[in-house]
Amino acid sequence: MQEDIIIQISNKIKEKRKAKGITVQELADKADVSKGLISQIENNRTVPSLLVLVNIIRALNLDMNEFFMDINQHKQAAKVLIKRKDEYQAFEKESAKGFQYKRILTRSIKGGPTDFVLLELKQGARRNQIVKTDAYEYKYVIRGTVEYLINGETHILHSGDSIFFDGRLGHKPSNVGDDDALLLVIYFFQETEK
Repeated sequence: MQEDIIIQISNKIKEKRKAKGITVQELADKADVSKGLISQIENNRTVPSLLVLVNIIRALNLDMNEFFMDINQHKQAAKVLIKRKDEYQAFEKESAKGFQYKRILTRSIKGGPTDFVLLELKQGARRNQIVKTDAYEYKYVIRGTVEYLINGETHILHSGDSIFFDGRLGHKPSNVGDDDALLLVIYFFQETEK
């Protein structure tokens, strides 16, 4: 199975679960798996077995054909791919007030899946807690002023600045500017050892 298809499946599980107002724990209970496994699947950190995937789809009360209908299997990757801004998919990475994510593109690039995202931070938006991501992260500030606390060290980024770091280091961004901030974020997920 190609990584980009796996990411599509993971994203769809998360989107359908949230649309139905089901918590990760509730889905785990219904699918007879652990909460941690659901979280790992939704965040593209593990590939579910066929049985687990079927149980999750059933636990979400979804029809199998409908679930897989719009999963895109690229027989041959396009050499040029254009994504129009109205095609960006809004999603919630974590519940933090003022954080609006829009997925631009997800592709498997040699070494592992890569996720391209627009992150809008409303004026004054800040996380209360430190987070970690199982990916290397590249952030480019399109507009605004953003403070990044990474592994206990503070970095101030202005429009046009960028930062690259190992997301497994504890980090949290804050919009410290006078207006909304907009960032291009690229997550480079590493293929896990089997």
